[in-house]
Amino acid sequence: MTHDQLLILLILFATLGMFLWSGWRHDMVAVGSLLACVLTGLVSPDEAFAGFGHPAVITVACVLVLSRSLQTSGAVDALTHAILPARAGVALSIAALCTLGAVLSGFMNNVGAMALLMPVAVRLAGRLQLTPGQMLMPLAFCTILGGMTTLIGTPPNLIVSGFRAQAGNGAFAMFDYTPVGLSVAVAGIAFVALLGWRLVPVRKQAGVEGFESGAYITEARVPEGGKVAGMYLREIEAALGETDAQIIGMIRYNIRMMAPSPWRSIQAGDILIIEAEAEALATVLSTLELELEEEIQPPQKHEAMAIETNTPQQDVAKHPKENAKDTDKSIASKSDDGKAAPPGEIGLMELAVLPGSSLVGRSASDILLRTRYGLNLLAVSRHGQRSLSRLRSLAFRSGDLLLMQGPPEALLAFASDNGCVPLAERELHIPNKRKAWESGIIMAMAVGSAAFGLLPVAISFAVAVLTSMALRTVSPRSVYEAIDWPVIVLLGALLPVAGAMGSSGTADVIARFLLDNVAQSNAVVALVLILIVSMFLSDLMNNAATAAVMCPIAIATSAALGVNADSFLMAVALGASCAFLTPIGHQNNTLILGPGGFYFSDYWKLGAPLEILVAVISIPLLLLIWPL
Repeated sequence: MTHDQLLILLILFATLGMFLWSGWRHDMVAVGSLLACVLTGLVSPDEAFAGFGHPAVITVACVLVLSRSLQTSGAVDALTHAILPARAGVALSIAALCTLGAVLSGFMNNVGAMALLMPVAVRLAGRLQLTPGQMLMPLAFCTILGGMTTLIGTPPNLIVSGFRAQAGNGAFAMFDYTPVGLSVAVAGIAFVALLGWRLVPVRKQAGVEGFESGAYITEARVPEGGKVAGMYLREIEAALGETDAQIIGMIRYNIRMMAPSPWRSIQAGDILIIEAEAEALATVLSTLELELEEEIQPPQKHEAMAIETNTPQQDVAKHPKENAKDTDKSIASKSDDGKAAPPGEIGLMELAVLPGSSLVGRSASDILLRTRYGLNLLAVSRHGQRSLSRLRSLAFRSGDLLLMQGPPEALLAFASDNGCVPLAERELHIPNKRKAWESGIIMAMAVGSAAFGLLPVAISFAVAVLTSMALRTVSPRSVYEAIDWPVIVLLGALLPVAGAMGSSGTADVIARFLLDNVAQSNAVVALVLILIVSMFLSDLMNNAATAAVMCPIAIATSAALGVNADSFLMAVALGASCAFLTPIGHQNNTLILGPGGFYFSDYWKLGAPLEILVAVISIPLLLLIWPL
């Protein structure tokens, strides 16, 4: 064994040890490994950061951005309501939820799909009288399985495709992974829905709800041609189903009716007064196709008059310094040409009104909230008490929780100037039909152009991101927030390290050792070995890192045996995506650790049978579809 081979093995074992130790983040370990290779001469300084321009890295970043677009536009919410059954048993509900998660994961970031469906899973668990964990673990595992089905489904697939291209065989196409990946995913979902969920340890809920803000009261208008126009109120309440929301009143022709008759017919233009948890607001709006009243209502006449004549109302005059600040904030919340800040630049935030706040005793209209600050008051939570006042004329009290919408800077400035405490920046996605359609079409076109070879994968998705930014289905600000930078850094740093394994001949040495001492030069045994080792490593360290480490070994092993490398690379892709035994193997597993109340040892009880099932099904399919 040469000096360079010993060095790269030493660095590789140290890297694996650091991954398992978990004292440093994975991206820090990857950068340390890269710098060690540069300092020892294994990677030239000119090529040290070439991995960050690798097509796989660019594609992963673009998919993360497009996933954000699908989330924020409400496209996924609409799909969820259309597909998931409202009344079904445990097996069917789990099958439907897991299938939706797997389908979404095939075309968007796995973690994004999991985060979107977690609230749905918790609500289903309540309806089915299961613990949250019994729904969350099946969902987490099935979203991981769904990533196996397409090229963009998970980073390991892109990395494997990149290594195939470097080997001179060209990159894998968009749906080359589908025959094996889809078969494994379908079998896995069927197992989880019929039997697997029973293997999940029953644990008490821990932290699902996060910050408990109580129910909000908000106003939503029925648009022309809206879904609920012409329906009876009792039908609408039935449609709310599992959302834990209720209609407590309505407004027609500026006349407020509390506890209206369930047989009252709803008309376009009616305003429904809805009581709901903050997390359920987006679901209610999407289910009923309603529009938030404060988003579409223009500023009141007396507000506009106060601005134009420079004669503020009596309440505002009591705070001349605040009035000047308000004017500045109003200007700041608008673009340079005087237009309102674009919709993509707004956020949602919960604010608590402190004792002694200047807001106490005043309403949104009194402080000219919309005209001066450029903010919308969407809902108010007041210790379970209901008010007879309209939302915009409701006098604030200390302890009120306000759900407000606007530019993040304006929200924070408003909180600071008016004696409020920002409690949470909510990830609530107000549905927007136009943006939902645009986001879906952009993603479909990106997938189609890559699948039919019209554009390289990285270019296709980069064009899709630029189009999303131009159409503002995703805002320029959120483009950079959507990218999981630690994953990007890990990929960009490890690719040159993996290249050094190949160029130094280390991968050949490892492959020869495995063949001679374990596989006994049997190609099928070697294929099984590659799959199992990839599964094992993926349970202990990042799946992208597993793919980067195992690909050179898989290529070298196939070359030593004189067989097709594709089956070995596919085995790496499958194995790297099978992280079901630990909470650290995949981010989705980590996401459910607290909400499910799980212990570290709980994962293998469902994960071990699932990994065995994946191995049993995938090996014959690999030999059939990618013959040696």
